[in-house]
Parts: sequence; structure tokens; C-alpha cells
Amino acid sequence: MRKQFWGGLIAMIAVVTAVISWTTFTAHQATNNYTYSNVPTLYLHGYGGGASASNHQIAAAEKAGAATKVLTARVTKTGHVKLSGHWRSGKVNPLVQVIFENNRNSDFKTDGQWLKNILTTLQSRYHIKQFNVVAHSMGNMAVMYYETANGQNKNLPQLNKQVDLAGHFDGILGRGDKPNQNRLLANGQPKTMDQNYRYLLAHINNYPSHQVRVLNIYGNLEDGSNSDGRVSNVSSRSLKYLLGNRPISYQEHMIKGKDAQHSKLHNNAQVNRLVINFLWGK
Repeated sequence: MRKQFWGGLIAMIAVVTAVISWTTFTAHQATNNYTYSNVPTLYLHGYGGGASASNHQIAAAEKAGAATKVLTARVTKTGHVKLSGHWRSGKVNPLVQVIFENNRNSDFKTDGQWLKNILTTLQSRYHIKQFNVVAHSMGNMAVMYYETANGQNKNLPQLNKQVDLAGHFDGILGRGDKPNQNRLLANGQPKTMDQNYRYLLAHINNYPSHQVRVLNIYGNLEDGSNSDGRVSNVSSRSLKYLLGNRPISYQEHMIKGKDAQHSKLHNNAQVNRLVINFLWGK
């Protein structure tokens, strides 16, 4: 009996030691792979979206040891911001999950104002000076309308890195756009510009100059539509011409196949790796 007791105790100690050693090893590996700061990254969902649009991305960043979710920012239908969670002190690459209660509001100016409300709330409570953003679909329009209205206001938190997923900067399929209807000219300009694109282009000088690093990710189902099923690749890629030479850097990545579908891009392992490395990779 005594031998069994000591044998079990030794086995348990071995398991605990192994777990501690593995945890220490993975933490060390994460430190070697990523840079850490107190700059928050906001995750914005698209039309009709909610927490499920960013849960997978946030979980992937935390599992990699690259970042930590600290807050959920809920925006009411009247634009009031409600924060929940606990912002840990220190350089943990804090993540803020944004949820719009009116998730079907297609007035992009209002969406941009709601983003401003979030940022000023974070600025007031946590004294943030910079922020990153990961936006999906309509969330990209909230970012662009916010930046083309406030990007030169140095009294507001400054955009540092911008990740665009499935952005419909120049139209949506079935809403004024059709597969293979539009194309990019030799200089990158879309041949046809919708109302929102023309508005953003007219106000693009308000977007920060030589400050932001941009990663634009879009999907191609490879079914002949040259789209992710909801947004044409031309519409997504029109962001490059829109921004011109204003970003510090701009890069595009096409995701191919069935997992490149519009709503699957925010649950895509390849996308997660690209985003994590872009935001925090050494």
C-alpha cells in the first residue's frame, strides 16, 4: 500500500513538473516570436455580425500567446458605449471585442461615429494613444469613414495597424455590383466607383499620412466569380488605390478555395496566422 502511495505521488509530481515545464517553454517561445505593448487591437464585425465574427480570431491570438482579450465594447443603438471585462496592466497586447447592437446599420458615417465613441471612451478610461484594428466586411467601412473624418485629429488615439478582411470598399455583389462587372485599371483605379468609394476618395486626405501599416485580406472561391461570394476581388483590392501612398506599408493577400468564402474568412486558420504575424510578429 505504501509503495503504491509513493508511486502515485511520484507520478503526480512528474505530471505537474511536465505541465509547468511545457507552460514555461511555450511562454518563452511566444516571447521570442512576438513583440508586446499596451496598444489595444479592436475587432469589428460586419453586417449582421456579432461576437461569433471575432471569437475564433481572438482565441487564436490568445492560444498563440500573442495577445490577451481584456474588454468587450458594446455599442447601443443610440451610440452609447458599454465596456465589460478587466484590462490587465502591463504590455499584454490587449484585445477589445466590439459588438454593435444595431448590427444592420448601413449608414457608414454613423458606424464611423460609433467607432469614434469607442475610442474616446477607451481614451478617457485607459488613456490610450494608439490602436490597431481588425475589421471584417462592413466593419472596414466604419474604419474608413472614421479615419476620413478624424484621421488628422491628433487629439484622438492614432491608428497604428489596420487589417481589412473581405472589405467592400467599392460595392457589394447584388447591391450595385455583379461578378466580373468591374475591373482595376493599370494604375489600380477601379473602372467604376460607387457612391461610397467616391465619398472616401474625396476625403482621403484626412486619412493619416505615413503612419499606418495596412494588411488587406480577401477571398477568391475560384468558382469563376473572382469573389468571396459576397464581395468581388476588385471591390476589396480597390483599397490600394483609395489609400494611395498614405500608408507606411500596404500588402494584400488572396485566400483561395471554399474556406475563402466571405463569412468564413474570420474563421480561417491561414488568415489567423497572417493577422497575428502582421500585428505582433517580430
